[in-house]
Amino acid sequence: MRLPAANPSCCCRGSAEIEVTESSSVLAFCLPSPVASLPRAMLRRFPPMGVYETLFRFAAATHHYMGDPGTHPWAQGFPLTTQIPGGPTLPDSIAISAGDRMYPKADGQPPLREAIANYYNTFYGSKITPDNVAVFAGGRPAIFAILAFLEKGVRVAIEETEYTPYYDLLEVLGREHTLIASHTGNRFRPTLADHPQGGRVLLIKSNPCNPTGVTLHGDELGKLVAHYSQAGRGALIDEAYEFFHSPRPVSAMEFIKDIDSTDLFVVGAATKGLQCPGMRVGWVIAAKHHIELFRNYSSFGMGGVSRASQLYVTQLLTTERVQQARTAIAKFYGDQRQRYGEGLRKLGFELYTGEGGFYHWARLPGSLTGDAFNERLFAHKAGILPGRLCDMARRGEVGPLGRMVRFSFGPLGAESLQDDLAILAKCV
Repeated sequence: MRLPAANPSCCCRGSAEIEVTESSSVLAFCLPSPVASLPRAMLRRFPPMGVYETLFRFAAATHHYMGDPGTHPWAQGFPLTTQIPGGPTLPDSIAISAGDRMYPKADGQPPLREAIANYYNTFYGSKITPDNVAVFAGGRPAIFAILAFLEKGVRVAIEETEYTPYYDLLEVLGREHTLIASHTGNRFRPTLADHPQGGRVLLIKSNPCNPTGVTLHGDELGKLVAHYSQAGRGALIDEAYEFFHSPRPVSAMEFIKDIDSTDLFVVGAATKGLQCPGMRVGWVIAAKHHIELFRNYSSFGMGGVSRASQLYVTQLLTTERVQQARTAIAKFYGDQRQRYGEGLRKLGFELYTGEGGFYHWARLPGSLTGDAFNERLFAHKAGILPGRLCDMARRGEVGPLGRMVRFSFGPLGAESLQDDLAILAKCV
């Protein structure tokens, strides 16, 4: 089929018609907005999350979906979904019974919630029960729910360089927020001294950080947990990249003594470490009274999570299998981080990357900006995430993150390094 030219006011402005085959993965484009033709629009408009802005630009420029064969998905936040060296096999089927075709429980099926609780108790010495677990359709809906139900007067604190949809969630929900200094001056490694000290505060933090890979662990993570365990303070700690820290995974759960007495929310998902982004299964670990609230929300606002997806993820969380996955993911992606880091440095990239995640966070050589770099990369069916989209102050291409880029090696096999570096060399 042939899609019409993109809306001139959207992120794909100026693009020509896009040819899409039935086998193509291109399903979402910025089409002409119907608002202009309506006497009144009942829904307010907002742009797509930053990663999708890049995907739409890529599709408009190349007529391909980033991730299709022959493309180089360096802007994408997904891992390999095939078995990695030393890792466990990924199941290719599940058994569905008549009961599995019934509605799911609002807070998640008991076997999955039990498996999640057992995971944290086994690997981090926590003492939670399934009543401390709520299951969501991925990590982002969980984060949305936490922010949606914040009491009035609670101010959000967030590092100025963070995961792109946090900005969109704060804007759409109208949440006041204070920025924590995270820039080249402190190498994107703020300390507790940079955090707000007074008032009722909820911290939002990805750890390992997306996009920087900087990871709090050991005493530093313990001090952060203790600080935000106090009355009047809380924290949403997004651990999507938990398995990807070298030399071993880390979690705030190791330092939380009694989660029922805190406003701490630890968010995890099957998306990254368990290599199943398409299953759309995430979870929140929190005090039992918060889990009850999420259950109530799900009863009217979400309706639970697919039983089939929950069945699939439950079998990924057996103790022996998840131990193998934790070890293999940390090693494989740690090696990838080192290999790509060496190549990027030789090309003149200034790296600020930490020891977590599957990204390199780098400043481009010369005066090249992330958007200008992408224009060159698109000619080779490649693309990165411009750093400006990770700016929680949205200061644009002329802002402090205009020359920064997030390069993803998440979906890349070990054999792709030389071809990738050759393309990068042509474009810098």
